Amino acid sequence: MAKEIKTIGVLTSGGDAPGMNAAIRAVTRTALYHGMKVMGIYRGYNGLINGDIKEMNVRSVSEIIHRGGTMLYTARCLEFKTLEGQKKAADRCRELGIDALVVIGGDGSFRGCKDMAAQGIPCIGLPGTIDNDIACSDYTIGYDTAMNTAVEMIDKLRDTTQSHDRCSVVEVMGRNAGYLALNTGIAVGALATLIPEVPFDIDRDIVQRMNDTRRTGKQHFIIIVAEGVGRAHDFAEIIEKKTGIESRATVLGHVQRGGSPTLRDRVSASQMGYHAVQLLLDGKFNRVVGTRGNDIVDFDITEALNMHKSIHTALYEMSKVISI
Repeated sequence: MAKEIKTIGVLTSGGDAPGMNAAIRAVTRTALYHGMKVMGIYRGYNGLINGDIKEMNVRSVSEIIHRGGTMLYTARCLEFKTLEGQKKAADRCRELGIDALVVIGGDGSFRGCKDMAAQGIPCIGLPGTIDNDIACSDYTIGYDTAMNTAVEMIDKLRDTTQSHDRCSVVEVMGRNAGYLALNTGIAVGALATLIPEVPFDIDRDIVQRMNDTRRTGKQHFIIIVAEGVGRAHDFAEIIEKKTGIESRATVLGHVQRGGSPTLRDRVSASQMGYHAVQLLLDGKFNRVVGTRGNDIVDFDITEALNMHKSIHTALYEMSKVISI
């Protein structure tokens, strides 16, 4: 018989992502609606080990759905990577009567879920990362907002790029995943987008395309580079040397993590948070919530961590055809 869950802890871990607050809100209010107690764990697994934990009520999550970042904060925790640290975290849960955890974060956070499950604490993981690199989910919390932020910034950059007949090489986030870069590149009409998943040749994929495009009358260019490919400054130097076109690098950086979440992130995060609590109510533990098309789905945590996600190659090929 499944363990009855009376008290849940909720935490955010890893890099922050817009929409995490909406997920916290949904988890808290759904659990309270069903008569559960909710404990807010501050600063991720670090706060769990050190007892940085407070009981939440309905008003604890008021006026946060529109805010970026995470009201529970986040932090790295080297101690939690050790078995001793994991046992401390589990002991803290038992000390405070926390029957299960809902963890919002990325793959590293989910590995922490698996470790807690091994210590006897049931967990549910929610995919919160702007990188969209969680294999079991088509979509992750924060991804849409990050893309829209990047598009807004690059649209502004385009004005000065055009005014000076320059090439702007823009580095976007995504770690070793090119989803954010590819979609942003299409949305801003970038001449070329370099992503980790697709091999590239600078002469063929950038220099030649720039020269071909110049012959049609275009004099300014935008190149998108995923951070997992390399540094924008290095690419800008090479491009200027090979083409003679003044080239400037712009690194958007952590601005992509911030800002008020879009409608899609608010709704998706709310759906996922609600689903997480429903799983616990149904006695389904150690799952990762995700999306498949328009559906909210869930997978065994070990299965989820073993999945692999591939880039949409047709989308990449389309971007090359329409960007000249």
